[in-house]
Amino acid sequence: MGKKDKSGLGRALVKHQNHKIQESKEKGQLYYKQHKKVLESVTDVADIDAVIQQADEAVRLFSVDNPAAVNTLIDLESGSSISELTPQERRENQKKEEALHASSLSVPRRPAWNANMTVEELDANEKRAFLVWRRSLARLEENDSLVLTPFEKNLDIWRQLWRVLERSDLLVMVVDARDPLFYRCPDLEAYAREIDEHKRTLLLINKADLLPYSVRLKWAEYFQLHGILYLFWSAKAATAELEGKKHVSSSQETVDDDTKIYGREELLSRLQSEAEEIVQMRSDLHQNSTDGKTGHVTVGFVGYPNVGKSSTINALVGAKRTGVTSTPGKTKHFQTLIITEKLTLCDCPGLVFPSFTSSRYEMIASGVLPIHRMTEHREAVQVVADHVPRYVIEGIYNIKLPKPKPYEPENRPPFAAELLRSYCASRGYVASSGLPDETKAARGSDESESDESDSGDGMTEDAGGSGPRLDDVMDDLKSFDMANGLGPGKVANGARKKVASGASYKQHKKPQRKKDRAWRVKDDGSDGMSVVRVYQKSANVGP
Repeated sequence: MGKKDKSGLGRALVKHQNHKIQESKEKGQLYYKQHKKVLESVTDVADIDAVIQQADEAVRLFSVDNPAAVNTLIDLESGSSISELTPQERRENQKKEEALHASSLSVPRRPAWNANMTVEELDANEKRAFLVWRRSLARLEENDSLVLTPFEKNLDIWRQLWRVLERSDLLVMVVDARDPLFYRCPDLEAYAREIDEHKRTLLLINKADLLPYSVRLKWAEYFQLHGILYLFWSAKAATAELEGKKHVSSSQETVDDDTKIYGREELLSRLQSEAEEIVQMRSDLHQNSTDGKTGHVTVGFVGYPNVGKSSTINALVGAKRTGVTSTPGKTKHFQTLIITEKLTLCDCPGLVFPSFTSSRYEMIASGVLPIHRMTEHREAVQVVADHVPRYVIEGIYNIKLPKPKPYEPENRPPFAAELLRSYCASRGYVASSGLPDETKAARGSDESESDESDSGDGMTEDAGGSGPRLDDVMDDLKSFDMANGLGPGKVANGARKKVASGASYKQHKKPQRKKDRAWRVKDDGSDGMSVVRVYQKSANVGP
């Protein structure tokens, strides 16, 4: 047979196989295009393009044929006016509304799926379910009695959480020891039980070395009373122990397992035992099913940004596997790390869960939201001033805060303007207008608000009372500016010259050249005509 004689059946099989490969490539390219962009946490939708994109998705997913769209519309007239209420009545009304709508404050659930679904169907279902969740929270935001804090609005970030929840046998929620309830999300624990009734959630209290024994004992009693599985842990101490450094912490008076701070080996052993117990309970329930996962367990780590998830992972692994930085939101994708043949850790990106109990400024001061998203710098600094005692602020930043006036309570916290202007006066932060640069002081070139919040242990009492009048406060601030050389006019110019003289790049100025004006004609009694001087060279007459 010649070379040109080919079998028709073979050509059809090859063509069919190439067609299937092309279809798989197109699906892979579609999935890659949807996920190739870098994940970025989105807690605020202020860009007009994001609003338009959200509206387009709503029109595409909720068509006229979908009856569920009618029930998810937002009633803009449902908000009630509470401007006539006093602050105490408004606070009580807010607590009642929070208790009433506590069940509506949930994390988004992943819709049901199976292996036979295409990528397009799965993506459309997830977007539809996420948009329904967004609309339910938008309905809560329309209630004037509720203050809904910023939360994660990027679907891709929530998809990372869904993957971690489905893969993990034991879910570890990392929280900050200084305020564990602020970083705890009870609905996430309920969602984990919805996925698997045997799945548990362990509360890992990081930075426990900052708490004395008495405070740890109080928290241990609280968690035991409410049936919460918890462990005290310090990623910084464990990392220092791996590096052979001595870590200075609070006094260790622990004598029982309830309040002790776990080490690296102890924590790994406890996590593996808890996860193996869950797997064993699941295998006992399904005795007939052959589950090959009984010898291997997976532990997932979730929590707010900047609580120490990545630091904990690095300390447990024994090497730097995940990026660590003081800026919240460093981790972008979930990572799977194999510790031993029987234990695997799964790190999830930090998520900001919706909450009623805090404000945006408390999140900035706590390090949950980045400082560059701060718009009202005085409000965020006021949170720090209300929580940190006056003497601690003065000692940490080496400044002198103005004392309260005779008509003010003696134990009142300093105002944000007083703290910022005192900081500007000590650091020489002056804006181009000659006024104190409060924005630069609030963001901090060498410290930030989160560092300020870390330095304080106690809480100041509420000043109470009606408070001073605005005119008196403004007069005090003006007098404070004049006393520190920050007032307008000549004082401000003098302060600006002082700052400029202290700058290193302005110390080496180009010296001014003196102009030689000796060529000018002087009044020496002459007629003003130029004088020509003739010099005659002596003749060379020889020896």
